[in-house]
Amino acid sequence: MEVTFTTKEESNKLQEKAFLALSPSERFLAFLNLSIAIQRLHPTEFDPKENFVLKKKK
Repeated sequence: MEVTFTTKEESNKLQEKAFLALSPSERFLAFLNLSIAIQRLHPTEFDPKENFVLKKKK
């Protein structure tokens, strides 16, 4: 693990550059992983009847 000291602006640019270097499918997986991590940190109760369904058009 490497520790670097950068400004917030520099850090944001590096993160954006790394994210944009990913393929679209890798970006989507990164989004899902982030969503799962946030859900673990801040769990919420939900009613399964109120879930939505995503359908792919043919």
